[in-house]
Amino acid sequence: MPQANALSLWQVLSGDLSQRFLSSDNATVALSDLDGGSCLGGRVEELRGRSVLIVASDQLAAALALIELDGIARRIVLWPADLGKEHLPFVIASAKADVVVSDGSANIAECAGLPHVPCSLTMAPATNQELAQNGVWRETVPDSSRGARRTFCASKATPQASTEWILLTSGTTGRPKMVVHTLSSLAGAIPADLKLRDARVWSTFYDIRRYGGLQIFLRAMFTGGSLVLSSAHESTAEFLERAGAHGVSHISGTPSHWRKALMSQGADRIAPRYVRLSGEIADQSILDNLRSCYPNAQVSHAFASTEAGLAFDVGDGLAGFPASVIGQPGSAVEMKVVNGTLRIRSSRVAADYLGDRAGTLKDADGFVDTGDMLELRDERYYFVGRRDGVINVGGQKVHPEEIEGVINRHPHVRMSLVRSRKNALMGALVVADVVLEKDLNAEDEQLKGFKNEIFDMCRGALPRHKVPAAIQFVNQLAVAASGKMVRQHA
Repeated sequence: MPQANALSLWQVLSGDLSQRFLSSDNATVALSDLDGGSCLGGRVEELRGRSVLIVASDQLAAALALIELDGIARRIVLWPADLGKEHLPFVIASAKADVVVSDGSANIAECAGLPHVPCSLTMAPATNQELAQNGVWRETVPDSSRGARRTFCASKATPQASTEWILLTSGTTGRPKMVVHTLSSLAGAIPADLKLRDARVWSTFYDIRRYGGLQIFLRAMFTGGSLVLSSAHESTAEFLERAGAHGVSHISGTPSHWRKALMSQGADRIAPRYVRLSGEIADQSILDNLRSCYPNAQVSHAFASTEAGLAFDVGDGLAGFPASVIGQPGSAVEMKVVNGTLRIRSSRVAADYLGDRAGTLKDADGFVDTGDMLELRDERYYFVGRRDGVINVGGQKVHPEEIEGVINRHPHVRMSLVRSRKNALMGALVVADVVLEKDLNAEDEQLKGFKNEIFDMCRGALPRHKVPAAIQFVNQLAVAASGKMVRQHA
C-alpha cells in the first residue's frame, strides 16, 4: 500500500533518528539534530499557506528546507541548480511564488524581486564523544556570503494541509514544464509497511531537485535510511570515494552516470548491495558491466518520469521488460502501448502541468503519453528511443539509442552517442561518437581494427540505413546536469 496518509516530511521523520544522517560534500548532519530550532530562523510561520520558491546552491540546504516547509507552505517550487536564470520570471509567474527561501544563492535570489527568507545551514561541531556514539561527522561550515555560522535544524511546526510540490522538467530547449505533485504521489511507490532491519545508506548521482534524485531522497527518509548527496563541484571519482567512506549500500543514477563511474578511478570505492538505473535506456552492456563490477549487488533498472511517476522496475538482469507488465487493468500502475509509445495511469502520476500554456498532461482516460517508443520482441518490450529523437534517413526512421545499444556491446567501448549529419542525397546520415575504455593504450592500427569491428557488429545487427556512415573515437561525451547524454534534436 502506498504512502497515501503521510501529511508531511516532518511526520515521516518522527521517531528514532539515531544513526541516520544527510551528507553533502561540505557537511554531514545527524537527523537526530533536526529537533532543535528552525533552519528558517524561526520564521517558518511566515511561510504558512504561501507559494515558496526554494533556491539553494547546496542540495543539503534544499533537503532541510523541504523538511521544514512540507505541510506548512501551500506550494513549494524546487529550483534546479542547472536551470538558467532567464527562466526565473516565468517560473515565479506560473507558480505565483510570493517568497524565496535561499541559502545565500544571491545570483538567483536577488533577481527574484520577492521577499527573501534565509535558510541557515551551520551547526556547532560535535564532540568526539558524540562522533563516536553516532558514527557520523557533524561539522561547522563557514558561510562566506555572510561571514557567520549557519545552523542545521528543522521546525516542529504542525502541518495543516497537503503541500503542492512543483518539479521542473529537464528539457534541453525552451521553457521547462512545471509539474504538480504531492507528497503522496511522489512517495506512492514506497510501501507504507516497509520496515528495514538494516541501516541503509542511500546515494544518488541525481540532484534531489529533479524527479530522479527526489525519489531517492524520499525513499531514504521514508524507510529509515540515510542519504549521501552528490555535488556538481566533485568529480565522479571524488563523489564515489566520499560515498564509499559513508558506507553507501544503495545507489542510483542514469546509465550515463554509471558509464562515467565505471570509467573513473572511483568505481571500486563503493561496495553497494543495490544498484539502480533510470532516466535513460539501460542496454544489456551497462547491466552486464555493473554486475561484473559489483557482483554482490542487485542491479535493477526502473522506468519513471517527472510526469508519469515511477511505473516499474526490472531486476532480472535483462534489458527491456516482460510483455506481461503491460495491460493489467486494476493494478497499481496501468500501462498500455498506443502508436508505439508507452502510456501510464496511476496514483503516482502528477496532477497536472502548472500554467495556462503548459499543455495537457493526461488524456481523457487519465493516461500520460510518455513519448518513449517500444518494440515487442520475443514476449519482451524494449525501449528504442524517444518519439522526438528520431533521425530521418531517406524517409526511414532511426532511433539513435538502438544503434548505441549495438555499439556498446563491443568489449572496449564504454559509451557512444549516435547523431545525425546532413546529407544532400539522404537528408541525414547517422554518425557515431565512441568513447573507449579509459586504460586502453591502443595504437593507430589497433584503433582501426576496433572501428572495423564496430562497423561489422552494426552491419550484422541493424538494417543498412541504420549502420553509421562514420565512427570517430572521442575522449568524452557531454552529459547534462540531469545525468542524461546531451543530444541534438533531429
